[in-house]
Amino acid sequence: MSTVARRGAAAPRELARVGDRLSFVYLERCVVHRADNAITATDAEGVTHIPSATIGTLLLGPGTRVTHQAMSVLGECGAGVAWVGEHGVRFYAGGRALTRSSALVEAQATAWANLRTRLDVARSMYRLRFPDEDPAGRTRQQLLGLEGDRLRACYRAESARTGVPWRRREYNRDDFAAGDAPNQGITAAAQCMYGIAHAVVTALGCSPALGFVHSGHERSFVMDIADLYKTEVAIPAAFDAAVEGPEDVAARTRRALRDRINKTRLLDRCVRDIKGLLRFDETAEDASGSSDGDRVTLQSDHGTEVESGRNYADEIIW
Repeated sequence: MSTVARRGAAAPRELARVGDRLSFVYLERCVVHRADNAITATDAEGVTHIPSATIGTLLLGPGTRVTHQAMSVLGECGAGVAWVGEHGVRFYAGGRALTRSSALVEAQATAWANLRTRLDVARSMYRLRFPDEDPAGRTRQQLLGLEGDRLRACYRAESARTGVPWRRREYNRDDFAAGDAPNQGITAAAQCMYGIAHAVVTALGCSPALGFVHSGHERSFVMDIADLYKTEVAIPAAFDAAVEGPEDVAARTRRALRDRINKTRLLDRCVRDIKGLLRFDETAEDASGSSDGDRVTLQSDHGTEVESGRNYADEIIW
């Protein structure tokens, strides 16, 4: 019996909202399995049960093994899954989240395909990041300069707030431990934010590749979204973790970041921001009924969509 393309019957309205979930759960050196509608993580210390419907992103670190049944329940409940490196500071691959509608990715592609609207979205992203600056009329080069200045100012401000010494941003891809405590924390925070943003982007049905600030990478849009909260959420969490020194700074950063994300309900905000940036009309989607389940149509002439599952041979004049 064929099971190709078969998915669970749960509709999006039956699932926990993205904004109501835990931001992420990081696991390493364990076996991930399924127990009813939860997943279990088994390691040397025993078995931990994790309700799968409450997970935003599951980060699988080194030494993890995950069963087919575990991936099945994660897919059914719309949880994002990312395979990451040690300390969660590298992204290797991402599992597909639950997506039922193409409406948002069509809005994204429409905005991306036109150079003027692509720049408009990029300016809106900078306006979200730096609300006291008006990016209207600025070129891309000017926007990049604005970002660089603001990041340097943020590093200095967080150093002064926490008392953690700061020299400059340094990242050695091949040697995470080569950086000092704040640099390790910032790297760990950035990768966690990429995992979270990737889960939200795919859960909403957007394309991770079609970026408005970043370009040329399969996760350009993910980087765009993660950067929206860099100075407000990620960098402060990294400096808070670095106060205690470089020992185990990545794990402390993840905990500080998770607490900050859950406290500020960042996932819910992330969903709103993506829809706002893409000027997505939710009322139109609700009217189509696509939010209640799968909606598949066929494209016809003049932008008309017709019902799928029918043979139109007798209705077409060749």
